[in-house]
Amino acid sequence: MNQRDHWSSRFGFVLAAAGSAVGLGNLWKFPYITWHNNGGAFVLVYLVCVVIVGLPIMMAEIMIGRKTQESAVPAYRMLGGKGWSLVGILGTLTGFVILGYYTVIAGWTISSFADCLNWSVSGYSLPADGAFGAFLSNAPLQLGLSAAFSIFTVAIVWMGIGGGIERFTRILMPTLFVIMIILVITVFTMPGIGQTFRFLFTPNFKDLPASGILEALGHAFFTLSLGMGAMITYGSYLRKGDSVPRVSFMVVFLDTLIAMLACIVMYTIIFSTPGLQDDIGASTVGMLFITLPKLFYTQMPFGTVVGPLFYLLVGFAALTSTISLLEVLAAYLIDNHGWKRHKAVLTGGLITFISTVFCALSLGAVSGLSSFEIFEGKQGVLSTLDHLASNWLLPIGGLLTTIFAGWMISKKIALEELGLYDAAGHPTIYFKCWRVFIRYLAPAAILVVIIAVIRGVDFS
Repeated sequence: MNQRDHWSSRFGFVLAAAGSAVGLGNLWKFPYITWHNNGGAFVLVYLVCVVIVGLPIMMAEIMIGRKTQESAVPAYRMLGGKGWSLVGILGTLTGFVILGYYTVIAGWTISSFADCLNWSVSGYSLPADGAFGAFLSNAPLQLGLSAAFSIFTVAIVWMGIGGGIERFTRILMPTLFVIMIILVITVFTMPGIGQTFRFLFTPNFKDLPASGILEALGHAFFTLSLGMGAMITYGSYLRKGDSVPRVSFMVVFLDTLIAMLACIVMYTIIFSTPGLQDDIGASTVGMLFITLPKLFYTQMPFGTVVGPLFYLLVGFAALTSTISLLEVLAAYLIDNHGWKRHKAVLTGGLITFISTVFCALSLGAVSGLSSFEIFEGKQGVLSTLDHLASNWLLPIGGLLTTIFAGWMISKKIALEELGLYDAAGHPTIYFKCWRVFIRYLAPAAILVVIIAVIRGVDFS
């Protein structure tokens, strides 16, 4: 039997769990969808959705992991029986699918960081038209960048919870926050900062499209690494004395804070650059990897410093996410099959990299993989897997998690694990609210997302 590792402190867990949640979705997708939903009112709706959907499910997943001291598959089996272990298998499969294509996109941050370093030293030169397309279709480069990111991920998870994941997230996450603060301080010198704050924090519901409410609901769930076993797995390394509600709130708060700071940085650049508002197109990839580098070196004060720092930030955020995704798969092999950590991590990393290779070659390098289509309008293996995970695997996993936590776990167990009772042992108002949210509001909200997907809405 493997000796179970634990986080050395609550702070270590919060940093690791926040690192899992904070990723490209915070620095990339949230600013993009907030922009296209006109800011203020969307932000307010999003925050409400985080409270009624994201936080209750976060508490439920961490509670399940801490109670059982097991990763997702054995945790569901222990509390609900053999049939419920299928939910854990679904979560583990979802993590595997996401890690396969996420590693490819994460690898692009290495290239962007290297480009920015070169421009900061040698001077900026505008890339030729079609340069990014050529970059995507360069098979050796795509495979090399993905392999490098995979090696970083495997190396950290290989060293375990305390000596690897916690140790490195204690470095990566504070560094990420410092870089973000530097970026925010820098954009405060730009003329668009006032317009940014008005855009973000002045709610005008007349400007919020009806689809924006659904998008806020979807992102409030997707952004927190829920529905794929990550928080159950990380929660299983928590000691019994740590407060589940407190650490859950801290993780959700840090995730939301990073997303809002990213908006402040990006929008200030947009509002400070004449004509840029009209050029924000339909591609989040284009904004992050094509438009922003140019702006750093042509429009932004201290751009030669800010450029490399920004892509270092994005890379760190991606790495803390890939670490948690690989740990889900490794923990399954360790807890469910009794494997030693090194064997589980190496095997999990190699199996996942096979998927990564197909994704990396589906961006133009191999025509068959690039034209591959199951879902309408989603060409290529990478786009297909992204669509599958975002629109089907994550929502279904999240819905089953809410049903399990709200209806299968007894009130007594939930109350004991969450610790939300008074001196006489009676449930507090916070516990009663959580029960209502996890039993009724959160599953209803996720059902709305699933119905929207069936009707053709795309959350990928």
